[in-house]
Amino acid sequence: MHKISKWFNHTLLATSILLLACKPNVETKIVDPVIQTPVVTDTTTFIKGADIGWVTEMESNGIKFYNKNGTQTECFALMKEIGMNAIRIRVWVNPATRWNGAADVIEKALRAKNLGLKILIDFHYSDNWADPGKQIKPAAWANASISVLKDSLKNHTINILTQLKNVGVTPEWVQIGNETDDGILWPDGKASINMVNFAQLISTGYDASKSVFPGSKVIVHVSNGWNNTLFRWIFDGLKNNGAKWDIIGMSLYPTYASGGWQVTNNQCFSNMNDMVARYNTPVMVVEIGMPWDNPTEAKLFIQDLITKVKAVTGNNGLGVFYWEPESYNNWQSYNLGAFDNSGRPTIALDPFLNK
Repeated sequence: MHKISKWFNHTLLATSILLLACKPNVETKIVDPVIQTPVVTDTTTFIKGADIGWVTEMESNGIKFYNKNGTQTECFALMKEIGMNAIRIRVWVNPATRWNGAADVIEKALRAKNLGLKILIDFHYSDNWADPGKQIKPAAWANASISVLKDSLKNHTINILTQLKNVGVTPEWVQIGNETDDGILWPDGKASINMVNFAQLISTGYDASKSVFPGSKVIVHVSNGWNNTLFRWIFDGLKNNGAKWDIIGMSLYPTYASGGWQVTNNQCFSNMNDMVARYNTPVMVVEIGMPWDNPTEAKLFIQDLITKVKAVTGNNGLGVFYWEPESYNNWQSYNLGAFDNSGRPTIALDPFLNK
């Protein structure tokens, strides 16, 4: 998601919600918290991923990428070279430009597939960025009732996934909504107003995903992985209203928390273990980021976080994704990438090379 003004959005939402309320080579079976059917989770491969949704837009602007030796390298291949085994791709419904629309998503998915990288498809259910501070309905859905919204969400999900299937792409994961701290498709699906609607929308997306890719795992994603109060509120609400999911996804940006990355990581570790125990659900950190110009500290943060995710109870910490590491030279005014201004990856990403 876009991180401009994110600190304000996260802080405002967290405050309002509070006012409301060792690694064996085996497969484990996690019992779905609602439907009580086994969800097979591959625990043999720890996921080390990157969300590089900006890459095609950057390339269209003539931006190049280079490995640590200064050799120009295609960005997906560079991700693999620096240790990534998975790519996260966001989807917008009817974006004003081609970026993050269906054709752009398919192009990126094929590039990832052709390199043997696993794929996470991230549905925003908006024409633009969806995040904790804004979950704006697509313009075409603006006046829809909740029943029509569910149909629209279902059809959009099936449409995108079917297009991927038709070109031979099978996503490992499908994310229903992006940083859904207070639901999606506001105001109808705003959790603090109508948790029932939010749960129904999540289940609609779950069923739509499974209808195309029965084996793909469905993620529900909430920001601020350090905030156990937020996670319990969201997932208790979803569970109590019959929602279905396979994996709990979380973001973790120490820049937007207090106390430094060590405190944030410790809080996230406790929260991950609580999610596993409370909902019988594995967890994955699907977004992280630290300032690009302090790579030594970022490296320590990432290494410690990966260690903690691997140590989650029952081997139920599945992986870590860096959000837009390839952004550099003040691209989109974003400074939490992990490349320097010459377009090379910094040492911050070195932990992804470790097995």
